[in-house]
Amino acid sequence: MKAKLIDLVRPYVGLLAVLFALIAVFSLSTDNFFQTQTFVAIANSNPDLIFVSVGMTWVLIVAGIDLSVGSLLALGSAVIGVLMMHHGWGLPAALLACLVVTALCGLFNGLVSVWFSIPSFIVTLGMLEMARGGTKLITDSNTIYIGSRIESFSDPLPWIGLSPAFLAAIGTVLLGQFLLTQTVFGRYCIAIGTNKEAVRMSGIRTAPIMVAAFMISGLMCGMASLSYTSRLSNAVPNAAVGLELFAIAACVIGGTSLMGGRGSVIASFIGVLIIAVLESGLAQLGAADETKQLITGGVIILAVLLDAIRQRWSVKTI
Repeated sequence: MKAKLIDLVRPYVGLLAVLFALIAVFSLSTDNFFQTQTFVAIANSNPDLIFVSVGMTWVLIVAGIDLSVGSLLALGSAVIGVLMMHHGWGLPAALLACLVVTALCGLFNGLVSVWFSIPSFIVTLGMLEMARGGTKLITDSNTIYIGSRIESFSDPLPWIGLSPAFLAAIGTVLLGQFLLTQTVFGRYCIAIGTNKEAVRMSGIRTAPIMVAAFMISGLMCGMASLSYTSRLSNAVPNAAVGLELFAIAACVIGGTSLMGGRGSVIASFIGVLIIAVLESGLAQLGAADETKQLITGGVIILAVLLDAIRQRWSVKTI
């Protein structure tokens, strides 16, 4: 049993070491960082990034990229707000509509990029603009206040202090990791990202699998919409601008390759925690926004450089 536990933890030792090192540095540098309320606040303020990073991991593994996730989150949030406040829908029905809309957008991204062999960078960049424009159109560029009808999903539970949104995000991470490592679909995704042509030559249809990865990303954006809207109590047309950069950064920090074929949902989750701890620690140190952006950007570039080094090393050792 102990050996199995060690085997489960071993792939994440390096990431956990970085995470704990950051916690140690900020705990020694500030008076109030190493407190339960700090870690609870970090957990409860990042479920939307966790959801989006789970979806982004799947897309990156099949050697794609999704730049539309921030705009899809805003679109899903707008759908929830408009249906609940302008049409009298309940939260479950509005959430279902949100998930359908964001999943269909993911389906569109996948179909256009895969079936027409157009780089997903270009397709999802177009969807980024389309979804943001659609968000502003259906909200008339106004914030829609929802209030207590949606807040419970992000309100901390009294007995543990964590929100249902964070617990749902953790459940999604575990489910995503299970699907990636223990199912045929997950193994096919990894194989496609490693060598799509070889997979195709073996008789496996690669297109539906790749399209499904983009749909997963869209679906995760819908869940992130619920988390984001619940935390703010309203739907904001300009919500989550630039979120795609943090999602990609979390995945790359977690070891997911930008070239495809390698990744872990749990590692991406740890990547989210590293970014969240870094931002929270810098805020407690009183760092200006410009300084936080500079340091966070440097960490992202470092992660990409390490990924490139890993790629070159793996090629040399084959």
